[in-house]
Amino acid sequence: MSRGALFLIVAVVCNASANILIKVGSARLNEEQGFWKLIAQAALQPVLWAGVILFGMALGAYSLVLTRLNLSVAYPVMISTGLIIVVIVSALFLNEKITLIQLAGFFCILTGVWLVAK
Repeated sequence: MSRGALFLIVAVVCNASANILIKVGSARLNEEQGFWKLIAQAALQPVLWAGVILFGMALGAYSLVLTRLNLSVAYPVMISTGLIIVVIVSALFLNEKITLIQLAGFFCILTGVWLVAK
């Protein structure tokens, strides 16, 4: 496996994990208290901080990816594979419903990524 592919995997996993943690942390906030209290609550959420740190790690890994792979390949792979990870985790652990139409769309995305990466 090339270093570019390895960095891309790290970037995708960190980015998808960051999105999931931000979702979980945000669900713990009481948004009815007003903007500044919401910000204070968010600042005290370790899950949100973990998401922010993972976003930073994803940025670092993706920056390394772009030194080795074409943007026209790296970006679609990064976004689409991250989407698939988020959808699977959302369905399995966050109890989000996935419709047949969505599944068809995900299949189209995977097919498109396969074609782009060829």
